[in-house]
Amino acid sequence: MSGDTINIALVGCGTVGGGVAHVLLAHADRVTQRAGRPLALRRVVVRDHAKLRDPIIPRDIISTDIADAIHDPNVHIVVELVGGLGIAKKVVLDALAAGKHVVTANKSLLADAGAEVFEAARRAERTVCFEAAVAGGVPVIRALGESLAANQVTAIQAILNGTSNFILTAMAERGMSYAAALAEAQRLGYAEADPTLDVDGSDAAHKLAILAQISFGVAARPHEIARQGIDTIDAMDIRFAYELGYTIKLLAEAWTGGHSHSTNGAKLSRGGAANAAHANGGPPTVALHVAPVLLRHTDLLAQVRGAYNAVLVYGDIVGETLYQGPGAGQMPTASSVVADLIDLGVGRAQRTFAAAKLWSHEGRGFTVEPPERVRSRFYLRLQVADRPGVLADITRILADEEISISSLVQHETEEGEPGASATGAVPLVIVTHYASTGKFRKALERINALSTTAAPAVFFSMGD
Repeated sequence: MSGDTINIALVGCGTVGGGVAHVLLAHADRVTQRAGRPLALRRVVVRDHAKLRDPIIPRDIISTDIADAIHDPNVHIVVELVGGLGIAKKVVLDALAAGKHVVTANKSLLADAGAEVFEAARRAERTVCFEAAVAGGVPVIRALGESLAANQVTAIQAILNGTSNFILTAMAERGMSYAAALAEAQRLGYAEADPTLDVDGSDAAHKLAILAQISFGVAARPHEIARQGIDTIDAMDIRFAYELGYTIKLLAEAWTGGHSHSTNGAKLSRGGAANAAHANGGPPTVALHVAPVLLRHTDLLAQVRGAYNAVLVYGDIVGETLYQGPGAGQMPTASSVVADLIDLGVGRAQRTFAAAKLWSHEGRGFTVEPPERVRSRFYLRLQVADRPGVLADITRILADEEISISSLVQHETEEGEPGASATGAVPLVIVTHYASTGKFRKALERINALSTTAAPAVFFSMGD
């Protein structure tokens, strides 16, 4: 970067972009002190020039011409806050080709096209920073890439979607139905009009793909990550889990070694289990998934409420570390974007980027474990006919697939729930011992086919 002042082009000035512009302009002295030089907002590119914006943004730097901003010889950094894969990808690649560093909050772009973007950056000898792409204002990217650099991460358990966490918190603490909790999340602005990407686990899968690349060098595309959303969770599952001593959370998880789904298993993988596959002549593997998980009430992540995000990281040297905070929103996300700009100003980001070799051919040897081989305990809720022999049929199927039962409870139906008076079915909850996911799913297919069960069965992994 030439001269003392670093000039920035901001492409996209919506909610987050407006926050970034405000921080750079309203807190210019603080930013200059932290970066060691002025960070000047030179251009702001928007779709609608006539739209009213924060009055602190000078009108003469706002335009609709992306190419003009990218190719401005006085611009040193391009901040991409458009989102998505279409225009955003072109903005990032064009900016790198034009010799600019890039800062982005675009999880979809990195998860789907990280290899292409980072190869373009290496060719151009430029840097891509993306702290805001995962967990908003929570500095987990920097923690994994810098603060925990001496460690091999052995497991990650994370709440990465504030919308889902808000909904599950409302269901657990206020007894709301899924539909009512979703409607409130939309009213408060925590959920989009179409919440699909949040509630079906897609958003968390994109973020997990990024964390897996940083931690394990694994280039897993989001569609390759086993995923289950929260939209099948009924209020009765929240209640039954609570009675068992558990809270349901949507978790994005990665763990190495024995591929146990438990938190304890993740801890036990510290100290060499991640390399166990080497002893058998194969590469070490990492299991990845996004799904609702039953956590003990006392677990740290079980206590994360509302729209907050949290990331629990296990390192083979440091042990257990927790990062928690607002995972979205204008100013938390803007905080991470401006932190990246400051890092570029100081020169830290360039050195870290060169050393990390993310999305390159110099991986760390990990491969992704097939989901069906992962072992877990399971919560299984069935609606079954209330007559003799039904339980025997179910337990026989589980036994055929080598799945043993830890506990079993047949609940009385309550008014307002599906019950014997309306359907002739009652809820049956089974908690299993550890079993392979593949065998468990085979058992489910057979159980769902029984004439005495109302398909489909509801099931979740258990984190202990």
